[in-house]
This record gives sequence, structure tokens and C-alpha cells, in this order.
Amino acid sequence: MEPIVPFEPISTEHIPEGPNWVGQVKWDGVRVLTYYDGHEVRLFNRKFNERTFHYPELINILEYCSAASIILDGEIIALRDGKPSFYEVMKRDGIRKLSNIDVARKSIPVTYMIFDILYLNHQWVTSSPLAERQQMLRDVIQPTDYVQLVENFDAKALYEVIKNQEMEGIVIKDLASTYLINGKDSRWQKKKYYRDIIAVVGGVTLRNNIVNSLLLGLYDQDGRLRYIGHAGTGRLTQNDWRNLTERIRPLVQKNMPFVTKPPRTANALWLQPELTVKIKFAEWVEGHSLRQPSIQGFVDVPAHQCVFE
Repeated sequence: MEPIVPFEPISTEHIPEGPNWVGQVKWDGVRVLTYYDGHEVRLFNRKFNERTFHYPELINILEYCSAASIILDGEIIALRDGKPSFYEVMKRDGIRKLSNIDVARKSIPVTYMIFDILYLNHQWVTSSPLAERQQMLRDVIQPTDYVQLVENFDAKALYEVIKNQEMEGIVIKDLASTYLINGKDSRWQKKKYYRDIIAVVGGVTLRNNIVNSLLLGLYDQDGRLRYIGHAGTGRLTQNDWRNLTERIRPLVQKNMPFVTKPPRTANALWLQPELTVKIKFAEWVEGHSLRQPSIQGFVDVPAHQCVFE
């Protein structure tokens, strides 16, 4: 089974209404598809990076699935203070030494939130309506402590709950929708309570020789890295900042990578634009800069894919 690009929702500010529309929690986790051909289980994220060995709790698929073969679509999440935390799950997803997985599995338990099925018992089911695909999931998936099926709710009511809990947002889906591989259209829509982007780290500032903020950029249509703001708050711990200080040493360069000069950069260290990071923010302000940016975690996304939409 070759990995595929999953169906993506479009952004919306208005929640569609009607009996065919349902709301689901937009989990602040890592999108992962599970492939089982009847013999072997493999996990891939939407960038085709394999994650099979990062999440060993999902490899024994017969513990939670009765299908002869299957492709599942879902989100792997980890909790912090009772809420999904991108920072926590990235501590699992970002592990480079697989020898550390066993320790991380105990310290950072994860849950696989399954919301769709593409392939079942040697047949593609992507042309079936979402309502039917959800019934297929209920027929073959047995929830466990680490595997759950995503539930449907009234979208407007769910969004109010998400706002009250200060979670990421909701996805609104048409129950009649087929699954469009490598597609994106209005049959699936997402409404975020807060916004986020993946940005490139083009520089840092230091305090007492330790990194204390990131200088962020996105590429424009001409392939130039434009400065969009700096972030020094968020999920990173003091130990994370110290580790980052060591991590950037091979990336330090003399020349500024931004085509637009950031303010107050007299003491900045410029970096080769390789590191990418998920940033939560309130809104865009004039001049293409971020208001209230907050660091959520570093990600495995190529820098050249971080572009202005």
C-alpha cells in the first residue's frame, strides 16, 4: 500500500447549516494514516514520513480492528492539563532516536482519534458517503484506551464548547461527502477558534547566551523569505530553549535570510532557513506580521513549503 495525500478541509468563518452537516472536534495533533494489508501495519503522516515505530501501541492492529485489510485516517493526540497539546504530541512525533521510544511511550501516552476509512477488506470505499464510512468504522473498530472513534455533534453547539475550552477549532463535514484523495473542497470545512501557521525560523535572539525568541518568516511567490514577526512565548520549557541553543549552532550564518529586515535585530543571530515551527496567533496585522504569536512546537515540514497563502 502506497501512502496517499489525505482529504483536507477548507477554512471558513461561517458554519454551514442543514441536516447533512455535522461537527467534529479539530484535534491539535498529528494527522496519521494507518495502512494494513492483512500482514503488515505501517503509519505515515500526510507528508509521507513514516511514523510506524514512533507509535508502537498502534502496530498490533488486531487489538482494535477486525478488518482483513484497512486504511484509516485520523489524528494522534497527547493531552496536557486535560486538553490536546500539539507541544506534547510533537515530543513523541519528533523523536529521532528510536531507542527513546519506549521511555517516551510511558511518559507521553497518545490516543489515535480515527475519523475516516478509505479502504476496507481489499476494496476502496472512498466513493461511499461519509455516513456509510462512519458505520463501517463502527463495525470494525473496537475502541481502547489508545484508540477512539471521533464523534459527530451539532456544529454550532460544538464550536461554543470549543471556545469555552479554548481548543483549536472544529471541522464541519457533509455526511453525503465522498473522500477525495489529494483533494480539498467545501464538503469539509474547518473553523478555528485560534489561527496557526507553520513558519520558518530565520534567526534568533539570545539572553545570557540562551535563545529566548525566534525570528519568523514565510516565503512569498517569488521564493523570498519575508519576516512576519518574532515569538518568545508558548510551550517551550527552559530545557527546550537550552537544547535549541545547541541545535542551531550548525545553522548560524553571517547573512540575514529575510528580504525584509526585522526591527531591533542588532543582536540577532541569523540562521540558514531550515527549522520550521508551528505558531499560534491571534490575527494578521498590517504589513504581514503576526499579533500575539505563540510557539506550539517544532515540526518536520520542509521550509520551502512554508509560503503565504
